[in-house]
Amino acid sequence: MFIQADTHTHTIASTHAYSTVMEMISGAAKAGLKGLAITDHATAMPDSPHIWHFHNIKRCVPKKYDGVEVVCGVEANIMDYEGNLDFPEKELKPLDWVVASMHMDLIKPSTVENITNSYLKLCENPYVDVIGHCASPNFMFDYEKVLKAFKEYEKLVEINENSIFHKKKFRENYVEIIKICKKYEIPVIVNSDAHICVHVGQVGESIKLLEELNFPEKLVINTDWEKVKEFIVKKRGNIFE
Repeated sequence: MFIQADTHTHTIASTHAYSTVMEMISGAAKAGLKGLAITDHATAMPDSPHIWHFHNIKRCVPKKYDGVEVVCGVEANIMDYEGNLDFPEKELKPLDWVVASMHMDLIKPSTVENITNSYLKLCENPYVDVIGHCASPNFMFDYEKVLKAFKEYEKLVEINENSIFHKKKFRENYVEIIKICKKYEIPVIVNSDAHICVHVGQVGESIKLLEELNFPEKLVINTDWEKVKEFIVKKRGNIFE
């Protein structure tokens, strides 16, 4: 199993990352990818880029470079137990791709009920494409109830390489998440969450885990870049023209 696109990556615009946009694109090309999403942190994160970064990125970044098609997006922050994001609709709408994630800096861990409610409310946001690194032990939720809702509202469940590689408890939680996604045929997307160009497209531990659990490749949307493009076009029109 191999991925053809990496749709959760960070550039030096998020100052805890270490490569430029062009370096990330080159990293994607070296990894043999067909697609790349640039998803720097939204503005509530302490070291996030200025809002102008998101206003200007689609004007500046080429749609295709070095054989890689580039999607301009954001990793928005889930701010509360009502599923509200730090980016309003007017900021999300112009972007090509939206990952929504919980981060300890911005939302406090809480009960399973509160986190479950936050994700269920988030499902109603039409601009969210991917639920980022949702296996955190700090934000436990009713997996079966919420994952089924993600499928209903066409939100992709992210299998996050950065989390699996570095955090044992994330990996354990991902085992349960993957089993439920397999049971209910819930689509997932495998992303690096790369913060430097050499990590773009490097998702070996995630793929290994999926294969160990006999997860169907047809449910891993980014094993086929055309499937990702179809997903985007369905929601936003043909941004690739």
